[in-house]
Amino acid sequence: LSLFHQEVVSEESEEESNGVNLMEFSDEILLHILSYVPCTDLVLNVRRTCRKLATLCLDKSLTHTVLLQKDYKVNKDKVKQLMRDIGKEIYQLNMAGCYWLPSSTIDHVTRCKNLVKLNLSGCHVTSLRLSKMLSTLQHLRSLAIDVNPGFDASQLSSECKATLSRVSELKQTLYTPSYGVVPCCTSLEKLLLYFEILDRSREGFMLSGQLMVGESNVPHYQNLRIFYARLAPGYVNQEVVRLYLAVLSDRTPENLHAFLISAPGSFAETGATKNLLDSMARNVRLDALQLPKAWINGSGLLQHLKFNNPFYFSFSRCTLSGGHLIQRVINGGKDLKSLTSLNLSGCVHCLAPESLFRKAEDDIDSSILESLVVSCCNLRHLNLSAAHHHSSESIGNHLCQLLSRLKHLLSLALPVCSITDVGASVEKPPTTPNLVPQTFGRKVRIGIQTYPRNLGDQTNQKIESSVFWALMGSLRFLETLEIIGSSFSSAMPRNEPAIRNSLPPCVRAQSVGDSEVAAISQLTYLQSLTLAQLPNILTGSGLVNIGLQCQHLRTLSLANLGMMGKVVYMSALMDMLKHCKCLRDLRLEQPYFCAGTQFFQALSHCSSLQRLCIVSRSGTLQSEAVMSFMASCLEVIMCHMFMGESLTVCKNLQQSIVRSFQAERPALNVVIFPLLHEDLTEVIRDVPMRHLDEITLFKSRVAEEPPNLWW
Repeated sequence: LSLFHQEVVSEESEEESNGVNLMEFSDEILLHILSYVPCTDLVLNVRRTCRKLATLCLDKSLTHTVLLQKDYKVNKDKVKQLMRDIGKEIYQLNMAGCYWLPSSTIDHVTRCKNLVKLNLSGCHVTSLRLSKMLSTLQHLRSLAIDVNPGFDASQLSSECKATLSRVSELKQTLYTPSYGVVPCCTSLEKLLLYFEILDRSREGFMLSGQLMVGESNVPHYQNLRIFYARLAPGYVNQEVVRLYLAVLSDRTPENLHAFLISAPGSFAETGATKNLLDSMARNVRLDALQLPKAWINGSGLLQHLKFNNPFYFSFSRCTLSGGHLIQRVINGGKDLKSLTSLNLSGCVHCLAPESLFRKAEDDIDSSILESLVVSCCNLRHLNLSAAHHHSSESIGNHLCQLLSRLKHLLSLALPVCSITDVGASVEKPPTTPNLVPQTFGRKVRIGIQTYPRNLGDQTNQKIESSVFWALMGSLRFLETLEIIGSSFSSAMPRNEPAIRNSLPPCVRAQSVGDSEVAAISQLTYLQSLTLAQLPNILTGSGLVNIGLQCQHLRTLSLANLGMMGKVVYMSALMDMLKHCKCLRDLRLEQPYFCAGTQFFQALSHCSSLQRLCIVSRSGTLQSEAVMSFMASCLEVIMCHMFMGESLTVCKNLQQSIVRSFQAERPALNVVIFPLLHEDLTEVIRDVPMRHLDEITLFKSRVAEEPPNLWW
């Protein structure tokens, strides 16, 4: 924005000095540049600088779609003015996750008479406000909303229901047992359901998954093409989703081509769901499939289902063997070029011919992986995490060598033990004078770690010839990478007390450390990186290489690196952060992490940082350093710290941050709380779903959902 002001104001002086005048560019180039400026800035600021920009900023290509979902500086007044100025020109409006805007802000959406797509997920919308708004949006075809406690479908007007009857795409996040607006949407083709209902109320009462009698209207699924349901942990969510599925089991839509249910833990199959799956096997051909593990394990379902041109499969946490995967899903290794996204996370036997007598730690069958790679050569998203995928000693058949053939990969998730060279000594990790036994105590005292400052000092010919180094070199366009220990579990799971103990890393993973991290620096276009449970991190020197080479990095998540009793990579991390100018999200999970002055001074170099989350058992923080950091990093709107400090220290710091910065940062969300406190789950439930799902809770996100599931 300041660039435009500067160029316009100094136009004459620029001409005199023979400089480049931005206003001399063609309209096409200027429109392309303006497309990167937030719409609120374009309409409320940039267009007031000169006549040419006043015209360009209102071009249909810039006002057709308005994205406010991560415009954390937008407030009620800006939205009101925006709707007044260009409301009639807006056809697609995305306000997802604007939790900080008061519910009255929604009233201004009524000015957008031509809206076709509207996303209000994460916004505060009552039944009456929703009714009033939808009554005026006669052209609406796509809608995303939340259904909160107190929602009453009987308050929806006939005009509102008429609009809903024309909606073909609905995304509904449920925080209370309800059908929401589904029964009103008689023309549904795409239905996305997110179940976030807690088993207990704030007062501690058990909730029921049974819907109220007045809400027993039958949903209309006859035109449905895509059905997606994602369940948070809890039995109530399972009860409610069964009610949504009951109608599908009676009559399966003929045009259904994507059926996806993501359910954690155990979600038992019932007679109704079995009838549904049998009907699907007889009547439909699918392009996308995801089912709870209990519905697939031990059944012959996959051999009966028919597929057309599948683009997404998820068999997460299933006991599906590699033999069944090849025979029943990939048709014996036939061409499956249409498949772009595959999630095999937690599928421990998916690369073995059979699972009956196999141990999870046994070597994989490379021929199965090779068949997968050859058949699905256009894969862009692949998740193999949460399993032990150990390669054998056969030359040329290492997992990394086979995956290097997938030249189109954009995101990849692997277990730590899968990237080690077979010849590496796992019994005796490299020894150094500073190597400290893994312990949870503070009994060992070590000096300041030293590490090589550049890639040339770090690596040698042996390292650069490793299979993982070669894999990283072959996937130059990779944007998302997750390397997660097969036995890693976050200290802060959802809806449960904090985990106090963690399982030891896989034996094969013991040699994975700094050199493997350094290999990641070859990924020039890397945007998101997750590293968890890498036991042989000694100095963290590879992190510095990543900071220097991966200049597009926006999201960084590090958890349990090196020994558990000491943050051995702190010095390298601070050096890395000084180079991460594009970093927006940072999540750190490490016992005994000291969030002190030096750390926050280094973090202050990340001028684009917006969200920070630190999870540390027995971790400490310095309140003055946190306040100074918040004052210097003006873009930070989320600060979550779950440490070992007392409740008093945490509350005082949280109140100080809110009191000092809330007024100028309307989206500010601060949670500072003792990690092992018994009330942690109550605190977590108040965190906006956007932050909770995207950064606060640890999980693998590669191929978690089909690509482009929603806009």
